Amino acid sequence: MSTSILLFTRDLRVHDNPALAAACGADRTVPVFVFDDAILDGPFAAPNRVRFLLDSLADLRKSLRERGGDLVVRRGDPVTEVARLAAETHADSVALADERSAYATRRLGRLREEGLTVSVHPGVTVVPPGELTPAGGDHYRVFTPYWRAWDEARWRPAVDAPTAVRLPSRVRVGALPQLADLTSGSLSPDLAPGGERAGRYHMAAWLRDDAARYEQTRDDLAADRTSRLSAYLKFGCVSPRELAEAAPDPVRRQLAWRDFHHQVAAAFPGLAKDDYRSRGRRWNDDGDALAAWRDGMTGVPIVDAGMRQLHREGFMHNRARLITASFLTRDLGIDWRHGLRHFNDWLADGDIADNAGNWQWVAGTGNSTRPDQVMNPLRQASRFDPRGDYVRHYVPELADIEGARVHRPWKLPEGQRESLDYPPPIIDVE
Repeated sequence: MSTSILLFTRDLRVHDNPALAAACGADRTVPVFVFDDAILDGPFAAPNRVRFLLDSLADLRKSLRERGGDLVVRRGDPVTEVARLAAETHADSVALADERSAYATRRLGRLREEGLTVSVHPGVTVVPPGELTPAGGDHYRVFTPYWRAWDEARWRPAVDAPTAVRLPSRVRVGALPQLADLTSGSLSPDLAPGGERAGRYHMAAWLRDDAARYEQTRDDLAADRTSRLSAYLKFGCVSPRELAEAAPDPVRRQLAWRDFHHQVAAAFPGLAKDDYRSRGRRWNDDGDALAAWRDGMTGVPIVDAGMRQLHREGFMHNRARLITASFLTRDLGIDWRHGLRHFNDWLADGDIADNAGNWQWVAGTGNSTRPDQVMNPLRQASRFDPRGDYVRHYVPELADIEGARVHRPWKLPEGQRESLDYPPPIIDVE
């Protein structure tokens, strides 16, 4: 009787999960998630992501139990725990999702050194990193040719959710830990719930109600019509392959951007630490300006609104991400790595490849074909929050200012300006 272990990593779903389908091909299947101390002790164990992860695992356990199985939970080194579980259950194979980060690559190599038959399966991206390569190169460095190749690529078929998961008898399942057992720090009060059920419900509603107008509304800050699926994609609660098939072309293009950054990170593992393309820039070391940016107290309302949304929701509208990142790196001249770390501290969707790739794109050290581009925050505010509704929603000190005047509170009449509990701009942005 064959037994296979499924090591869940960033594929926390039962629908369209090729690794789960492969493991369920054995007579018995041992689904396991290992709380990895190497990650929990590092900078990527942000409270918002850990809470989203726990939600997702609880939902995954429920789905597996509905199919007769369960989720085995362990804590420690994933390779050690999988090897121990294989010995306990007499498993002869391990299946897991195909990830290409430096850490995932080391983990895969160590698993194979244990003498187990290990298979990796697509599912983290629509098109796996490395599947598309340009002539004479190992990866695409510019998005547009990548997008053309991606759009013409043949995608793998989607996989049905298993109808049954047969867990070996007498396996110690283990309890899911509490949040306080894994991390400490502040949670965003309006953080979205994690899990496949929440993700699929939200995906279906967005595809029905808003996806067709995505191209027209995606940059409207106050309308808030973006998919908000990024955290569900980060944790694999939603299949990017399923979303790509159901979505219109402008949404597919954003999924292609996600795949693009993943193939860049696979080829350039230092993407979160090192300039992809060094421009020889000298960064400012201004701790006070950095603190004001982090706290949403720069005195530039559109920037502060974005930063406060981040803290409140563990999420930030994509246009606001561009504006706040440009302000930090271009207007304040502060190293993009400081911004990346702060985003990683708060974003539920904080993904190494996407987050670092986008920060370097804005800073001019990454894959942008216009590395000197600067996004003036006032022009951005005028274009994408013309009535000031986004700012008033997230910066309550300015809630009573009418219309677009909210973007320039320093130009209000003196008496009105002095009555505001809001700082003046830390730099001249006119």
